[in-house]
Amino acid sequence: MSRDFFSIAFYDLDVHLDVQMGSKIMLSNIPITEARHELTSLPEKLTQQGGTLAITRRGKPVLALMTWQHYEAILETLEILGDANLMANLRQGINEAKSAQGIDWELAKRELDL
Repeated sequence: MSRDFFSIAFYDLDVHLDVQMGSKIMLSNIPITEARHELTSLPEKLTQQGGTLAITRRGKPVLALMTWQHYEAILETLEILGDANLMANLRQGINEAKSAQGIDWELAKRELDL
């Protein structure tokens, strides 16, 4: 399996959350003047090649350009990180998994009538 996903590390939790992106995360630089001329073709290039473009002015990054899917994944991750209850539940789940205190999947499905 190739590692075609966006990976965020939660170092305080000792876990990695991976968001499937369908493309490798690569940062390529493109001067702002070139980006201006190629603007209409950049969405297709990003979709095909994956990654994120750093738009530069005088050699310094001033903008980041990415697919909408990538952007939404980042927003969703930030939303989760900003929600204290979700993070507490995530920490609890990680601790339970580490100590083998989790509930058997078949038992959980029966309890939830799934």
